[in-house]
Amino acid sequence: MARPIDPFREMERPFREMERLVNGLTTRATGTASMPMNLYREGDAFGAEVELPGVDPASIDVDVEERTLTVRAERKEDPAREDRRWLTRERSAGTFARQLTLGEGLALDRIQADYSDGVLTLTIPVAEQAKPRKISVTHGGTAPVAGQTVEGETAETTGE
Repeated sequence: MARPIDPFREMERPFREMERLVNGLTTRATGTASMPMNLYREGDAFGAEVELPGVDPASIDVDVEERTLTVRAERKEDPAREDRRWLTRERSAGTFARQLTLGEGLALDRIQADYSDGVLTLTIPVAEQAKPRKISVTHGGTAPVAGQTVEGETAETTGE
């Protein structure tokens, strides 16, 4: 029986694949409101852009413990605005937190954070040992020459 195609599921596939590449990268939001985030890979690093409009940069705290990266920030109420009668209030105040469970193969000691224009940008580099590299192959016990690669073809033989 044919299974119907769900175009939305197909659009999510690249994101699920990227998630699997980082060995189970997962996120969870805590606190009084969520912190919208974009997650991407660019070259040899992963990036996260976390929206934190109106947050005092001094209140931003980024920690890594084992494989859990935690971002905390606080947006305070303006005490001069206590007498306002709100008609619509969509920007909440309080403490916000977001956690990322990082997979193996990332350089946790080289994570960088930058806050600009209300967006916290985290750069999480891939560890050197996790990057793809060329392996030299020796032939007949001789050492390979620098830059030399071994090429060849395979042929199928029959027992006739």
